[in-house]
Amino acid sequence: MAQRRHHYEYAFERFLRDQRVPYISVDEAKKSLLPDRSRITRSRDGESSSTLKNFDFVIYGDGGNLLVEVKGRRLPKIRLKDGTPAKPRMESWVTLEDIEALQRWRTLFGPEFEPMFVFMYWCDDVPPDGLFVETVVDRGRWYTMRCMDLDSYTGAMRVRSPKWGTVHLSTKDFERLSRPFGIPVHDRGLERDQAGVREPAFELLGF
Repeated sequence: MAQRRHHYEYAFERFLRDQRVPYISVDEAKKSLLPDRSRITRSRDGESSSTLKNFDFVIYGDGGNLLVEVKGRRLPKIRLKDGTPAKPRMESWVTLEDIEALQRWRTLFGPEFEPMFVFMYWCDDVPPDGLFVETVVDRGRWYTMRCMDLDSYTGAMRVRSPKWGTVHLSTKDFERLSRPFGIPVHDRGLERDQAGVREPAFELLGF
């Protein structure tokens, strides 16, 4: 595996490998993957800059290709006063820099590549049922994930912190717009019947 900055990215990379999804990880060691002109951008004050925030993975598929930005979030174990497990809030915030960078990368790579946020949740407990249909166990940690294409995200995003330049989605919008990354073909009929589960973002191979 490539050297990753966060354990969330390690976990998603393990998922891709386990599911035999063709991908390339993007990091400082793979500058040759990036178009040369991407290294010059212009900041809001008009000054030129030599950097453009990288995303994390290029994923290839017959039905389309993805430019994936992994966003790691913690999913704490929450229980009611009587000890009954409660559904924790799934954080969906990103930065405006994340949005602007993915929009630029889409222009650079072309229409065959769709930008995508993958929210990887590190769970303190076994992942909750219902919204999640994919889990990953990596290095003794449980993870689950939801993903959303860039256009869906920007169409529903709200300002979270003007000071820090962050945006997010309401819980209702996140549950409505997010979806699994990919469901194996032999399980797809079952998963389609689950309430609130949208079509996957990527076509996994059947087993």
